[in-house]
Amino acid sequence: MDETGRIVRLILRKAETLSTNFEQDLLAMLPRLRRFAIGLCGNPADGDDLCQMSIERALANRDKWQAGTRLDSWMYRIMRNIWIDQGRASARRRETFVDEDAGLSVGGDGAQEAAVELSMVDRAMQQLPEEQREAVLLVMVEGYAYREAADIAGVPIGTLNSRLVRGRDALLALLGEPA
Repeated sequence: MDETGRIVRLILRKAETLSTNFEQDLLAMLPRLRRFAIGLCGNPADGDDLCQMSIERALANRDKWQAGTRLDSWMYRIMRNIWIDQGRASARRRETFVDEDAGLSVGGDGAQEAAVELSMVDRAMQQLPEEQREAVLLVMVEGYAYREAADIAGVPIGTLNSRLVRGRDALLALLGEPA
């Protein structure tokens, strides 16, 4: 939560350039933005960085947001674009040093079962193609309606539905669950 506090302080420092509604709406969206960012990036540290970059970009481009339009869609679009840009830039630098399954043997008591299952779901999500992962995150994690999720992703609703179905089926298959 220290990262969240830093982001809140950043927003408050920029308060003189923001309208009250913009500032309040941005602060209210912070937990949702952070959750979405962590879901896209796959870990809290990178998710917090993505969230902070998104808020910084939104503050720098505050004049481009039109009052009366959906701030959440605008913020998700900013975050999605930054995430895509980062993914493209880091694709060549990414290298795995430890096998993913190495973490499954850490700890052995029953209290960690939920953490292991969540970790398995997270790993399975990271194996999905970006478009399918985004659709699953927007609809199944963030709870957006199909139309809203399609608008955020910038695709027709039929494309989003297709990505969601394929992503959900692939996720179930990766987790060894019947479809």
